[in-house]
Amino acid sequence: MGTSSTALQKTFAGASIRRSAAVAIIVGTTLNAINQGPELLRGVHPVLWKLVLTYCVPFIVASYGSYAAFRIGETAPANEET
Repeated sequence: MGTSSTALQKTFAGASIRRSAAVAIIVGTTLNAINQGPELLRGVHPVLWKLVLTYCVPFIVASYGSYAAFRIGETAPANEET
């Protein structure tokens, strides 16, 4: 199996998805509070597409970070000392 294929499998495994989801919830909630907080406090409905994207973007970034780390880890020499 190729390196990218294995890295993708690990990226979409349970632990990686949970980690990316946790990042998305924390960062997305913070960004929504910053970007749409005043509207929410006034009782105005948030802009739905902004709400969704504000959670999707950190999820995608965290998932890509996991993928890149798995990919680098698989191509690093096994006998490399740190």
